[in-house]
Amino acid sequence: MDKEVSAGSASTSTLGHLALGLTLLAFGIGNTDVIDGVTVLDAAGLATWVGGVALFIAGLLEFRAGNGGSGTAFAGLGAFWFTWGTGAGPGVSSEAAGLFLLLWALLALTLTVASAGSGIFTQGVYGLLTVSLLLLGIAALAESSGLAKAGGWVTVVTGLAAWYGATAALAKWPTFSGRAAGRGVTATG
Repeated sequence: MDKEVSAGSASTSTLGHLALGLTLLAFGIGNTDVIDGVTVLDAAGLATWVGGVALFIAGLLEFRAGNGGSGTAFAGLGAFWFTWGTGAGPGVSSEAAGLFLLLWALLALTLTVASAGSGIFTQGVYGLLTVSLLLLGIAALAESSGLAKAGGWVTVVTGLAAWYGATAALAKWPTFSGRAAGRGVTATG
C-alpha cells in the first residue's frame, strides 16, 4: 500500500483541511450573527461529526502514513471539536466556555509554531485559529457580544483559508508559494 493514504488524488491531509475549513465556517458564522436565527450552537452537529470524528480519523490515518505533524493536528483538533460539539449548550457557564476556548488556543498555538516551514496555508490557518480561539475565549469570559462577533469573523476567515488550501490541492490552483498545487506540491506550499 502506498505510504500516503489517499483516495484518488486526495490525501487524508486534504480531507482533514476540508473538514476543518467547513467546521470553522459553520462555527464562525454562528458567532457572527450574520444569518438571522443561526447561532453558534447550530454548528454543534457539524462540529461533532465532521470536525470531531472525521478530523480524528484523518489524524489517525496521517499517523499511520508517518505524518506526525498532520496526525497531531487533526487528531487534536478532532478531539477539540468533538468535545465542543457534545458539550456545548445553555448549561455551560460563560467562564467554563471561555476557559475551554483559551486552553484549546494553546493547542492551536503549538500547531502554529510546529508548522513553521510548512507553508503559508498551514501556518496561516493555525495562526488564525489561535487568534480566533483567544478572541472567543476572552469574549466568553467578558460576556462581550462584540468581541464574540469579531472572533467569529476571524474564524470565518480561518475556515475560508483552510477550505481554499484543500481545494487548491485538489484543483491544482495557485497556493501563493509561486506554484500550483499538484503532485508533490501540497496546498501548504
